[in-house]
Amino acid sequence: RPTLGAWTVYGLGSESRNLPGFVVLTSGAGTSGGATNFSSGFLPSSFQGTPFRSSGDPILYLSNPEGIDPNKQRATIDAIRKMNEHHQARTGDVEIASRVNSYELAFRMQMAAPELVDFSKEKPETLELYGVGKEPTDQFARNCLLARRMVERGVRFIQIMHASWDDHTKLNRNLKKNCDITDRPTGALIADLKRLGLLDSTLIVWGGEFGRTPMQEVRDTKDPDGAGRDHHPNAYSMWLAGGGIRGGQVIGATDELGFNITRDKVHIHDLQATIMHCLGFDHEKLTFRHMGRDFRLTDVEGKIVHQMLT
Repeated sequence: RPTLGAWTVYGLGSESRNLPGFVVLTSGAGTSGGATNFSSGFLPSSFQGTPFRSSGDPILYLSNPEGIDPNKQRATIDAIRKMNEHHQARTGDVEIASRVNSYELAFRMQMAAPELVDFSKEKPETLELYGVGKEPTDQFARNCLLARRMVERGVRFIQIMHASWDDHTKLNRNLKKNCDITDRPTGALIADLKRLGLLDSTLIVWGGEFGRTPMQEVRDTKDPDGAGRDHHPNAYSMWLAGGGIRGGQVIGATDELGFNITRDKVHIHDLQATIMHCLGFDHEKLTFRHMGRDFRLTDVEGKIVHQMLT
């Protein structure tokens, strides 16, 4: 299925001509699931996420090889576009249009992307706020600062993934490590967006793939510090900020163990419907015809959680 970022760009398009509408930034140990985390699913592939790197060339092979100047590059892309357009006219394959778009976007990105990752004009106090150049925050901090710079440049959807939180073992050590990495840059991103007047129009969603069990998982009884926790989809927390969300409140509650929800359950379809509402969509009307029926992000369910909204 298409991811939330793909649905968003499909519905809203992008305000940036020189950068992708959906950008993916990663840090940590590497994410489970790979490209399925930012896939366009059955939507055209032009709506899938584009992974960026936080240092060096933002995208590998973006720089021209020796002996190729912009004029040669432009002529090459023009010739490829004409062949692709001819092939599309004969076959009717919509994916060819996505291919043409990717070539054109890559050409424009050769100028825009290097400037995007150049932090030299950022104030020292801003870099300090995020924790850029500090340990252990540097990599995640760069991604958060990149996200703010992308928001300023009209990128529609930015997905920041930090892995791994999958602490089946050594939870006490690993959870603190990841919190130390992510807490400061995340707070800086919110504060920075607010300072620039961008928080009201930018929705921040923080969450994981599921929660963790309230009881221990012990894989090695001989290791007293090795306990962790298993996957737990029944009850877990996410938080949202900016973009039409009313802050300072907690919606829902669990039993005393944190095992099951006891009040004001927010199903994932409800969360998605509310996010779509904040982005300006009616989640029941943003559809795409596939395999004989109209699909939507929330499938056949989902209701807006009005308590979350300003």
